[in-house]
Amino acid sequence: MELLRTVSDTFWSTRVWLPPNVTWEDIRPGVRADIEYADYRHLVWPLPLAAIIFVIRIFVERYWIAPIGKAIGIKSTGPKPPIPNKLLETTYSANSRLNHKMIVKLTKQTELSERQIERWWRRRRAQDKPTTLIKFCENSWRCIYYTYSFIFGCIVMWDKPWLWDLKQCWYGYPHQSVTNDIWWYYMISMAFYWSLTASQFVDVKRKDFWQMFTHHMITILLMALSWVCNLH
Repeated sequence: MELLRTVSDTFWSTRVWLPPNVTWEDIRPGVRADIEYADYRHLVWPLPLAAIIFVIRIFVERYWIAPIGKAIGIKSTGPKPPIPNKLLETTYSANSRLNHKMIVKLTKQTELSERQIERWWRRRRAQDKPTTLIKFCENSWRCIYYTYSFIFGCIVMWDKPWLWDLKQCWYGYPHQSVTNDIWWYYMISMAFYWSLTASQFVDVKRKDFWQMFTHHMITILLMALSWVCNLH
């Protein structure tokens, strides 16, 4: 426990995160009646909000985006599936990358020609790829959110003096209040990235899965740290 406390104290050193002569106690929520400091406990709110956003996404994609996609002629069906073959399916599940050694072995076990096995493999791999409609739904959802986020962000920041003069960001820092609109912008933005992080495991698998996962987690971490430091 002593080691954990030392690590925590070192990580949260005021010399790293706060201006000189300012302590964490100085920006504790409720310490001053005239300033509403950011409360680190509010960082749990994006989690239930992420669940709500995920439900909204399912509803919007299913009952709005998908019908629009079908109406404009986007295909909702995938390629023709291969002929059912239990042995090939088991082998494919274990390793989807086909090599010549595997082909030779499978020809002996299935009495199929090398060409037939390669054709079956291509069709089976095509089955794992998302349909054009699924891609359309996912990209449309992201487009809708980012459009909303941009518009909402402009509305939130338009009357803030630091939008027009960056020096205003540092006047009086960190003794600056969190307004309701900034609070909501932070919470919704973090909730969206939490929902993206969770939905990656049920969405279409991408080649850059772990790169995007790392990106989302770093984004959440940076927003959380700026919130804790009252750097909003």
